[in-house]
Amino acid sequence: MSDPLYIRRGFGLRKEIAPQVDAEYGSAMLARIRANGNRLEEGGVTVVVADALGFCYGVDRAVDLAYETRARFPDRRLFLTAQIIHNPHVNRRLEAMGIRFLEGDYGRLVPEDVVIIPAFGVPEETLARLRATGCLLVDTTCGSVINVWRNVERNARDGFTTVIHGKLHHEETRATSSRAIHGGEGHFVVVRDLGEAEVVAAAIRGDLEADAFMAVLGPASSPGFDPRLHLARIGLANQTTMLASQSLEIAHCLEGAMAARYGGAVDGRFRSFDTICGATEERQQAVLKLVEEERPDLMVVVGGFNSSNTGHLAEIATGHCTTLHIEEAADLLAADRIRHKPPGAPPVEAHQRWLPELPAIVGLTAGASTPGVKIGEVVARLFELARGNEA
Repeated sequence: MSDPLYIRRGFGLRKEIAPQVDAEYGSAMLARIRANGNRLEEGGVTVVVADALGFCYGVDRAVDLAYETRARFPDRRLFLTAQIIHNPHVNRRLEAMGIRFLEGDYGRLVPEDVVIIPAFGVPEETLARLRATGCLLVDTTCGSVINVWRNVERNARDGFTTVIHGKLHHEETRATSSRAIHGGEGHFVVVRDLGEAEVVAAAIRGDLEADAFMAVLGPASSPGFDPRLHLARIGLANQTTMLASQSLEIAHCLEGAMAARYGGAVDGRFRSFDTICGATEERQQAVLKLVEEERPDLMVVVGGFNSSNTGHLAEIATGHCTTLHIEEAADLLAADRIRHKPPGAPPVEAHQRWLPELPAIVGLTAGASTPGVKIGEVVARLFELARGNEA
């Protein structure tokens, strides 16, 4: 039976809001580059864009739903539980449309309000609190994220502890871990990388005492977690925006530990679901292809500094060439001054010659939460700086 206070399919207003969305997030510059075989040269700079970059289907859907909601309820108070996606331009635009951010302040809600759930989803307890307000809920949670939830809920029902490859405080991982408990039936532990997965593996093999395990991963584990009890049967799931190659390494690591502990008999003890989002993996493969085939003098990655999938694109490219992760064109302050985010570090403003000597090839990609308009503006800024450099 459908719930009139819970909306996932929208309000049938896609055609009505499409011109506004296209005008605010589309890019004639990016379309021009695509039509020219993914490359464009100006002022001594040849910009080559990745085959796959920018908004994915899940982000498109979330943004469209937010615009539909505003169109459907022009006079009602609209709220987001948190950032709808990790892109500052999109979130600022929604604020300008009168959509406010709750950030946990549910006490100000009244039944006449409308609350939009972000693409990352929310924890089960948050959803329950929102339902209790009597507000209309518009759920933009990405289908790929919901697929992960189904897997971890199955783990809980079947007596498997879920090992989540993700970032502990990321909105998506928090939402997924709540489903891994599934009403108190299950347990979870979150590992950020292969190093933390090795801690789990050591505990599985019996090479690490429970106290030592909890000292490292206790804060990333479910309440009442006991590695002596809860690592006998495990299922691996992923935050959908993590590095696909790293998730594969973690799966091999944990499966190997289970085989070592149980004499190779891992059937019935180990599960691994490929829950990396298809769009995330497609963008990761595309940036790898670009840097290997084009060998650019510089790689520019565009997207929110708090965007997990954008950060991983920068990590991949950094292994092959000089790479700069920026949020938008305004970060390209001058040919010798830039605001960017080094891998694994906070954003910095650097006084350095970052624009290569011309002529140069500049590769360009963008995270799945980056709108085309921001990509096009970066290209235009690169050309502008290159022309100034030649003068």
